[in-house]
Amino acid sequence: MQNSAICEESFFFVRIEAVCTGPALTCAPDADVVEVARLMQGNDSTAIVVVEDGTPVGIFSIRDLRKLIADSGGAIAGCKVRENMGHGLITIRRQDYVFDAVFKMARHNIHNLGVVDDEGKLVGVISDTDLLKIQTCTPLCLHQEIEAAHSIDQLQALGVRLLDMVRFTISTGIDTKSVVQLISRFNDAITLRLIALLESTEGIRLPEGATYLVLGSGGRSEQTLCTDQDNAIVCIDDLSPEKLRDVERFAARLVDALEEIGIPRCPGNIMASTPQWRHSLTEWKQLLDQWITVPTPEHMLNFGMFQDLRSLHGDETLGIQLRDHIRDAVQRHAFFFPNMAGHVVRFPPPFTMFGRIRVEPGGEHKGKVDLKKTGIFAITGGASLLALEAGIIGGSTWEKLELLGKRGVLESGDLETIVEAFTFLTRLRLQWQLRELSANGKPTNHVDPLVMTDKERDQFRQALNGVNTFLWIFRDHYLLDFFST
Repeated sequence: MQNSAICEESFFFVRIEAVCTGPALTCAPDADVVEVARLMQGNDSTAIVVVEDGTPVGIFSIRDLRKLIADSGGAIAGCKVRENMGHGLITIRRQDYVFDAVFKMARHNIHNLGVVDDEGKLVGVISDTDLLKIQTCTPLCLHQEIEAAHSIDQLQALGVRLLDMVRFTISTGIDTKSVVQLISRFNDAITLRLIALLESTEGIRLPEGATYLVLGSGGRSEQTLCTDQDNAIVCIDDLSPEKLRDVERFAARLVDALEEIGIPRCPGNIMASTPQWRHSLTEWKQLLDQWITVPTPEHMLNFGMFQDLRSLHGDETLGIQLRDHIRDAVQRHAFFFPNMAGHVVRFPPPFTMFGRIRVEPGGEHKGKVDLKKTGIFAITGGASLLALEAGIIGGSTWEKLELLGKRGVLESGDLETIVEAFTFLTRLRLQWQLRELSANGKPTNHVDPLVMTDKERDQFRQALNGVNTFLWIFRDHYLLDFFST
């Protein structure tokens, strides 16, 4: 996990401003302890800064409250903060590092620090409890807890912890590619642990001679927080009827269990529990040939989802054979690539004829833009198709774009523009999904340009122009304007 995101060591080199919960909670010295305790409870805070005439004069913490209760035998009614607070607030600058906070707390034998800005103004408080919570968001800690989980309920809770880790990694400035790979790897780890639990607790397992495949963004290892199930199963041709029933049972239970831990079903039923997505190796090859040679909208949609397959559990050689078949089959059909390219360019960036950003006029997402449909899809689908034509199958969109640049399919200047556009749109998608989750909502792929800052809106427009650059190159490469005339 060290290459994908923060490790235990790098946690200490995170800046305080990335982990400080602000603004600071404050009270007056003569405030009633009971009322202050209620205020702390309501704000999920372990400490409150005591301010007199605009100046911090002390801090009242949960430890001070516990000591008061113990010393008074619980008779705290009428007690004031002034007599029970810790005097002198030790501060730390928000641009300092976590390790500075750790050593400052140890040196002064304290549990809370005030966080100040460049002008010395109090902007928040950070406690040793906060640091402990943050440290448990590191990949190593979370991965160990996933491996130790012994129930579906525990895995569901760890899925929530994954959100905390993603929020933390984004706040620390970790690059977007690493964040989405991190999400995908932990989704893999949770799924594999779930598979192990189904076998150990329910006796349900995938028999030998079969493999469980993840498709789409899961296959590319670039999942975000709005991910549903896209999976399939391939079996050897001579699997016995009894084992085929075991495969069906495994698929149905796993899809149900994934839903139980918070990974929703695919609205299009692209799941191993559906017979259409559960076949023998020969049947899959025949189906792929049909998708490639008969370019209906459904076939192209299915192929686009399936081509990024990745074996997650079981006999990996079956997945390799399917990839080899795809690579060979598409080269035998000259019109496959322009047909598939036409499917990719269906959703251009949402610009009006006057260059303004077009938003959805009504419905649930009125006033918003679908990032996946009008920006990200064109680059992921287009990069996969160009890579497939070059004999490259599998890997992330970033990896495919890099290889396309090395092979001269994309010029260096265009490549930089396209990568920057894809990276920005993916990060924006993650940030908005986190915002929606923080508001107790459901994560979507939609953003509201009116809520963006001027800088964000300019970057958004620039990224959409980058998508247009890619589509112009893509259309020219496959002569789409010629085929459409």
